[in-house]
Amino acid sequence: MTNSAAEGGREPGPSQVQSVDRAIAILYLLAKRGNAGVTEVAADLGVHKSTAFRLIAALEAGHLIEQDGERGKYHLGRGVLRLAGATAGRLEVPTESRPVCRQLAADLGEAVNVAILDSGEATNILQEYGTASITGRNWIGQRTPLHATASGKVLLAWMDTVSLKEFLSSRLHRYTPETVTKPTLLEAELAQVREQGWASTTEEFEVGLNAVAAPILDATGDVVGAVGTSGPSYRLTVESFPSAAAHLLAGAKEISARLGHFGPMPGSA
Repeated sequence: MTNSAAEGGREPGPSQVQSVDRAIAILYLLAKRGNAGVTEVAADLGVHKSTAFRLIAALEAGHLIEQDGERGKYHLGRGVLRLAGATAGRLEVPTESRPVCRQLAADLGEAVNVAILDSGEATNILQEYGTASITGRNWIGQRTPLHATASGKVLLAWMDTVSLKEFLSSRLHRYTPETVTKPTLLEAELAQVREQGWASTTEEFEVGLNAVAAPILDATGDVVGAVGTSGPSYRLTVESFPSAAAHLLAGAKEISARLGHFGPMPGSA
């Protein structure tokens, strides 16, 4: 006899076990497809739509899946990331960043990007357009220099000591007259980035292009990416950097929470 039976409880009946099996099947389905709607889930499980909806509602209540508000489809949620830890969190950076970046782009009016460290450079893996940047450049997939971009400086600022030392000992290419190429000056700037929690560039990668970025943390507190905005220097002015940074810091905090990080953010008191 089980403990629950001894205490007057009941073992789960066949229907309850079947519901658990179906809920697990939904998680695997979403893991495989990326997203799916109620109709697709019902068809895959071979159940009525009302049954699929009840299972989805239970998983959504536990934050194991979440709904894409625009398309009405579901994808794996932040609860799965918390369970899976840092590895899953890193893999889900684009998915968890997208809705936040979409709102940031709307608020800032400029393009918003997410970049990750990739073989000594910053690779842009996501972009959302603001109202003023609809016809702007598509940065997705583009590799950009760490020392000349705001996202790159974020990734440098929280790079491990050995890798940072190796990077600073290499020849830093000058892209514009404003590019910081002297290691001591760059080190001092990175220290300021760590203190304030965000980075900026003023026409350092391209003449006429400014940018601001903030770090994204995973469940373990490691910096796994940077969320940033860029725009022409006459719109994204140096004077507007603190305001843009405030938006990005809030967005970075939300993305990090979606990845399972609920501790303090860099630069916070």
